[in-house]
Amino acid sequence: MASGLVALLDDIAGLTRLAAASLDDVGAAAAKAGTKAAGVVVDDTAVTPRYVVGLSPQRELPIIGKIALGSIRNKLLFLLPAALILSAFAPWAITPLLMVGGAFLCFEGAEKVIEALSGHGHAAEETATTDPVALEQEKVSGAIRTDFILSAEIMAIALNEVADQTLLAQAVTLVLVAVAITAGVYGVVALIVKADDVGLYLAQRGSAVAQAIGRGLVKGVPVLMSALAIIGTAAMVWVGGGIITHGAEVLGFAAPAHAIHHASEAVEHAVPGVGGALGWLVAAALNGVVGLVLGAIIAFVVHRVAQARGAH
Repeated sequence: MASGLVALLDDIAGLTRLAAASLDDVGAAAAKAGTKAAGVVVDDTAVTPRYVVGLSPQRELPIIGKIALGSIRNKLLFLLPAALILSAFAPWAITPLLMVGGAFLCFEGAEKVIEALSGHGHAAEETATTDPVALEQEKVSGAIRTDFILSAEIMAIALNEVADQTLLAQAVTLVLVAVAITAGVYGVVALIVKADDVGLYLAQRGSAVAQAIGRGLVKGVPVLMSALAIIGTAAMVWVGGGIITHGAEVLGFAAPAHAIHHASEAVEHAVPGVGGALGWLVAAALNGVVGLVLGAIIAFVVHRVAQARGAH
């Protein structure tokens, strides 16, 4: 009896160690997948604050909360099941679909660059809606639709990183990535949109230090918003280009990825100390060039097709 109990306890201990190791593996996979999706996350963070521009400050946090709820619903109720079905029945389609998403990111990024250079952007478009409730709902719906596209790319990137794991490990990893990224993105967005309010509050305090910090926040938030727009655009073409070159390598066309890798390695070895950071920057820049060129081509084709349809 005692020996049987000892054997049972040994089995339980072994299963516990195995479960702990599995959790460690899932946690590591989630962290890696989340890191790979960082570029899309930057763009998501940069895009969202514009949906609360022009609305009552009292409604900013509730609106961000609604968008965050819509984002987590997008990821867990729609994209997660689709990703798992894809992984189980058509894993060969993951890379092509990821490349389609990457091409869309390139297109979106190139569109923003073209609009900025031509001065014909859409940022100043005004909505005809005057009812505050309807306007809020319109803003939230638009943000959730945009989030769906970005979330799909995030989940596809995460799935690609754990494609060799069990279905359960994939599901847990994708849930962790979805929750962590949603909380991170919309937590940061909430801080950004309320930073000017915090600045105004501090600027009215009696302390000279608080007043200086408050004035700095009030002046700095518009600069930060402009910087986020630029960073978001750069992230789109960099991430999109990287997805395209990596996907092409997986599908047998490795020349672009190898050229970028060799250029990055050359810079890394040529500059001691900071070579790693510079090599990463070179790789990101070259992937960005690929993304920008591809996105510009897609934008040209899309606009030509739209013009042709408009002529008929």
